[in-house]
Amino acid sequence: MSQYLTAENSVEVVNARIGAETDPRLALVMSSLVRHLHAFIKDVRLTEAEWESAIGFLTETGQMCSDQRQEFILLSDTLGASMLVDAVNHPKPAGATETTVFGPFHVANAPERPMGAQISLDGKGEICLYQGRVLDLDGNPVENALIDVWSDNADGFYDVQQPGLQPQWNNRGIFRTGPDGRYAFRGIKPVSYPIPDDGPVGRMLAALGRHPWRPAHMHFLVTAPGFERVITHTFVAGDDYLTSDAVFGVKQSLITTFVPTQSQSEAWVADYDFVLTKAS
Repeated sequence: MSQYLTAENSVEVVNARIGAETDPRLALVMSSLVRHLHAFIKDVRLTEAEWESAIGFLTETGQMCSDQRQEFILLSDTLGASMLVDAVNHPKPAGATETTVFGPFHVANAPERPMGAQISLDGKGEICLYQGRVLDLDGNPVENALIDVWSDNADGFYDVQQPGLQPQWNNRGIFRTGPDGRYAFRGIKPVSYPIPDDGPVGRMLAALGRHPWRPAHMHFLVTAPGFERVITHTFVAGDDYLTSDAVFGVKQSLITTFVPTQSQSEAWVADYDFVLTKAS
C-alpha cells in the first residue's frame, strides 16, 4: 500500500498512522470516524467552499459556548445524536421508564422540598399537581428515591436563562419518597418553548426548513440506591410539537395526560409512575 494519500486509499493511509500502543477503544473509535468521514466526503463530493463553510460553522459553534450555553450540545441534540447516544447506552426492559435527553438547564443541588410543596415561585402559570409512584419492575414501591424536577416558567424560560428576573430555584426542587414510593409536588403546566436559535445551530435549522420548538415538558431525574438512574421528561399530551420536537426527545410512553380539576389549589393533575431497573 502506498504511504501517500489518494482518493482511493485515504482511509487505509490515515488509519495506518494510528500507533500500536494507542488505547484500543480510542483506536476503534477514531478509525471508524475516519472511515465514515472519508466515505461522506466521497459520497457528496464535498467542495472546498463547503469544507471551508463547515470549518467556519464549527468554529462559530465553539465560540458560542460559555458557562451558560453549550452550542455543541445543541448541535448534537438537533442532529438526533444526543438521543441516539442515549438509546444505545440505556436500553430498557419492557415496563421500565424510558429515558430522554438531559437538556442544558439542569442545576445541581436544588433544594430538597417537603412532599407536596410548590416549586413555582414567580406566581406565573397554571398550577399543576404532579403525583405518582416510584416502583421497581415487580411493582414494589421504591423508598428513599430522589426525584429531581425542573421546568420552564409560563413564559417559556428556565430560571438560569433569566437571572435576576426569576427567583432562584424557580420551578426546581428535589423530593424524597417514603415507604409507599409515592411522590407529589405542585409546579406549573409547562409550555412549549424554542431552543436558543440566535447562533449557528439556529441558522442551520432555518436553512433546513426546521423549527426550533420543543413540546411542553417537565424534567425528571430519578435516582435510588441499588437502581439505575432515570433521566426523562413527561410531555403534555396534545402539544403541537410532539411529533416535531427540535431535539427528537419525545417517546410515546412519556406523553402524559394533564387532567383539568375543579380544585382551589391546582388547575391540573398529572399522574405518572416511574419504574426503575436494578443496577447491574
